Amino acid sequence: MIPTLQRPRGPLMIATCGLLVLAACEEPLDFDLRGLGGGFTTAEAAQNATADRPEPDDRGVISYPNYQVAVAKRGDTLQDVATRVGLPVAELASFNGVETDVPLRNGEIIALPRRVSEPSASTGAIGTGPIQPSSVDVTTLAGNAIDNSAPTPVANAPTATPLPQTGQEPIRHRVERGETAFTIARLYQVPAKSLAEWNGLGADFAVREGQYLLIPVARANAPAQPATAPDTATTAPGAGSPTPLPPSSAKPLPEDDTANPPAATPDPDKPVADVGQTSASTQSGEMSLPVQGTIIRDYAKGRNEGVDIQAAPGTAVSAAAGGTVAAITESAEGVPIIVVRHPDNLLTVYANVTDVSVAKGDTVSRGQSIAKLRDTSDTAYVHFEVRDGFDSVNPNPFFE
Repeated sequence: MIPTLQRPRGPLMIATCGLLVLAACEEPLDFDLRGLGGGFTTAEAAQNATADRPEPDDRGVISYPNYQVAVAKRGDTLQDVATRVGLPVAELASFNGVETDVPLRNGEIIALPRRVSEPSASTGAIGTGPIQPSSVDVTTLAGNAIDNSAPTPVANAPTATPLPQTGQEPIRHRVERGETAFTIARLYQVPAKSLAEWNGLGADFAVREGQYLLIPVARANAPAQPATAPDTATTAPGAGSPTPLPPSSAKPLPEDDTANPPAATPDPDKPVADVGQTSASTQSGEMSLPVQGTIIRDYAKGRNEGVDIQAAPGTAVSAAAGGTVAAITESAEGVPIIVVRHPDNLLTVYANVTDVSVAKGDTVSRGQSIAKLRDTSDTAYVHFEVRDGFDSVNPNPFFE
């Protein structure tokens, strides 16, 4: 009897499954995977949509009210950037933590240690001056529409003045030892891909210690459409016409003035409250003021993204709520800025401070001192912000 050879079935089964998959690919695949892994949603992607980085001028300069950056071109070294913006290359190298002869990536951000001449039409910018928050109202829009209409040709007419650029100033983050593009993106709740596109990072998303990164800003939402009254002139076939409201429902009934009840008199048996003694103020809100002082500039979306609280120089600046120190960075002038992360995706920001007494990663409690108020030549104040993700929100309701 000749023995029967048993061929292994594994490869045959794999090949058969492969054919089935290829056959299935001829039809469109539209599997609903929303029920897997706790539910699939695109809400987070929509919320984290970021705007495009502003276009630089011919020098590569992008200017904001508090700092300026330069965008490197393909094949640039730091010397090329320094020549275009008119700054010493050694100063640029020291400020950005990079050697002068290292090739730069196309689109890489180079922070400028001090301001250069502002972008304008002469430097190839689409606007003039630093990028400012937009504050255009209806009157301005109407005026621009009239100004942009085709005018009657006039000989030797003066040219129109370039409009200032508008947009939101992004946070400028300095990379610390051990940080990666992904940890920074998670810190500010932005997509790592957007972070890489804004800063010209390579395919490996590598960053270096001392490098400055621009944190992408959120894409502006489309303006809400005004609510319009429903069209009552046309109704669906077979449906009755809507019944108009009776005239009496348009105005409330007149008050009944026929009865004039006597004014209530206090009950002599009940004690009268003693208003001569002021009770101690309590802070029962979700957050407490970082310093006990006077609010000299209130929150105004687009103009002041937080509140400015005046107090004496050296006053302790406290954490408004319990959380974790997410970052300690600094402004263009080298003034420390503390960012504390709280539950529910909230961040609090403390700027214009000195003598920072906490470190990144520390856990802080509400009311714990984290810094002191900086002694400035003019009014001493702390700039305090509350951010939901990277969108600023009014801090005042948190204090109530």
